[in-house]
Amino acid sequence: MNSDSDLQIAGDILEVPHLLQTPREHPATVAEFVGLARSIAAERSQWEHLVQYDATTRWYHRLRTGPGYEVWLLSWVPGQGSGLHDHGRSSGVLTVLDGTLTERTERDTRVLAAGAQRVFAPGYLHEVVNDALEPAVSLHVYYPGLTEMPMHTPRACEAHGEPRPVTA
Repeated sequence: MNSDSDLQIAGDILEVPHLLQTPREHPATVAEFVGLARSIAAERSQWEHLVQYDATTRWYHRLRTGPGYEVWLLSWVPGQGSGLHDHGRSSGVLTVLDGTLTERTERDTRVLAAGAQRVFAPGYLHEVVNDALEPAVSLHVYYPGLTEMPMHTPRACEAHGEPRPVTA
């Protein structure tokens, strides 16, 4: 009779180098971008000393770039928010490093505590706000690098049922 307990691997898998994939220097898949964000989050000594808080505007700092992607560090004091926006043709990973952020979309509202991650595709429409009483820090990975961040009004277009871009 075969069962899971009957299954054994003979030898050490690490002794079979042709079965192991060589780690990439730069991420190329969604999972690898999520992993990059997690590894940066875990290395507090690499980013914590850079964080600044600004009461008048959200603070941000480009932390890293690679072929076709960039990593941003942002701080949020209580009450600061991004406004309703998308990221143009960029996909992304948002990771909360410290504090709590609230993400609002057309469908729902999520409270994101430290360690929470959100992955989004091009054109994803959301607003991120610090509704808490303490500052927050987040990490954002964009692929390709962020070239636009169209702002939208909360009112839906009658013709398309989608929020309208804000025009200046």
